[in-house]
Amino acid sequence: MQPGKVDRQPSYVLHTQPYKETSLLVEVLTRDHGRFTLVARGARRPRSDLRGLLLPFQPLQLSWFGKGELRTLHVADWRGGVPQFAGERLVCGFYLNELLLRLAPRDDPAPELFKLYDRVVRTLAGDVQFGNVLRRFELDLLSLLGYAPMLAADAGGQDVVPEGYYLCRFGELPQRVAPIERPSAHGCVLPGASLLALAAGDLSQVQTRRDARLLTRVLLDELLGQQPLATRELLTTLYALAE
Repeated sequence: MQPGKVDRQPSYVLHTQPYKETSLLVEVLTRDHGRFTLVARGARRPRSDLRGLLLPFQPLQLSWFGKGELRTLHVADWRGGVPQFAGERLVCGFYLNELLLRLAPRDDPAPELFKLYDRVVRTLAGDVQFGNVLRRFELDLLSLLGYAPMLAADAGGQDVVPEGYYLCRFGELPQRVAPIERPSAHGCVLPGASLLALAAGDLSQVQTRRDARLLTRVLLDELLGQQPLATRELLTTLYALAE
């Protein structure tokens, strides 16, 4: 048996790039082994069985061997069930992948993260409002990574009230402010009603979804640093995110 061999692991391809003359480097998210890079040897050859399999947003079962930063892909099997993405749906999918590539730790087993991604990919494949799906994914991702904001109580130890307004910043409890106040650097002012709805997981109202977008932008920007997301700029031009 080859060292470090893993068989038939549920997986998704997040990104591929050419490697040497005929191979690919494949960034994958797996159920039980987290995110890491595989070498798909010969995958770029015209007759390779892998050419039509190593696609994003397609449920796969992967087998590989080896240890360290680069493991070697052995077998890829298509699990089916998700149609090919196109148009706005495709850009939304790339946004999910870019977030994971930037934020998900490498070689960190995260079955719940894989479950979240699998669920969102399958949801995106349906007839849905893409913006709503992305907001839920952002909030759930922040929660799984340990950065979920506490939204039901404020910095003074009081319960958030629907009629109040609150300054929200990364790593801090909401701070109640006058409604005319403008956000300081790295923050946004949101109504208490939206914070309470988000705390309850309720994105049914248009205003809540708009405020969720402001909040997740603040939180994600802090985590992403100075390098912007390429897909975010494209998404802002698409009607799929218009409320």
